[in-house]
Amino acid sequence: MLSNKIPYACHMIVRSCHSSVKWKEKVFSGIQPTGTLHLGNYFGAVSKWVKLQNEDREVFYSIVDLHSITLPYDAKKLEKNVLLMTASLIACGINPERSTLFLQSQVPEHTQLSWVLGCLTTMPRLGQLPQFKEKSATLKDVPLGLYLYPILQAADILLYKATKVPVGEDQIQNLQLAHSLARTFNRQYGETFPISEVLVQQDCSSRIRNLRDPTKKMSKSHPDKRGKIDITDTPDDIVEKVKKAVTDCTSQITYDPDNRPGVSTLLTMHSLISGLSPEEICEENKLLDTGR
Repeated sequence: MLSNKIPYACHMIVRSCHSSVKWKEKVFSGIQPTGTLHLGNYFGAVSKWVKLQNEDREVFYSIVDLHSITLPYDAKKLEKNVLLMTASLIACGINPERSTLFLQSQVPEHTQLSWVLGCLTTMPRLGQLPQFKEKSATLKDVPLGLYLYPILQAADILLYKATKVPVGEDQIQNLQLAHSLARTFNRQYGETFPISEVLVQQDCSSRIRNLRDPTKKMSKSHPDKRGKIDITDTPDDIVEKVKKAVTDCTSQITYDPDNRPGVSTLLTMHSLISGLSPEEICEENKLLDTGR
């Protein structure tokens, strides 16, 4: 039997399959509990999760707490963040009766499969990934977890035999690693994992930038907390953050993400909330004096 050729930890994962297997459609995605959800998270990911769930697909959504410990962290704060993220996802429309919402660390097979996959890749392959280069560039001592987390991410996806994975553009190369590991595993042990389809958002929801530094994405980890609008912010908090958003010296309101990222970010958020296109918003406000 095929399962006798690999570690016992993966017995529940691996079955001998024929190349003609037709994979059942499954969706997997995860989010780190590193802080409060912000508008970039909501429009770029969570709202899409809700849509996929409501289309009666088989969906698995994970709060990936193991990914949150790749850098120094406060254990008590992480525990609170897990509860906050769970409540936030449910408040945003994730329905546990229509989707599987779970905590990554409560499923030991994630780390077990991660070890097996780690034995199928190389150090140079992991060192080429852009997110590792970016995050390790400012660190004197690089945690091993930061280096290995793309393998755990691959295990997250492959464990559920996911056929569709909604991700941001910054995660595409990590998904390519998952595809490579799936092919390597399939060659060695028989067809066990599908090659998932990457669902990348091409609309303006993927272009929500940091309000204080519009060259970067809106992020929970950015040191300036005024750069993101959290879903728990009060109306007064939101007004204050928008007022302090970095824009430019041009008075005319135009939507130009490449040349006017700050103004375009505000238009993008307005568009996603109101349902109007950025162009319609520009037309409505063409006589507005932004110098006041």
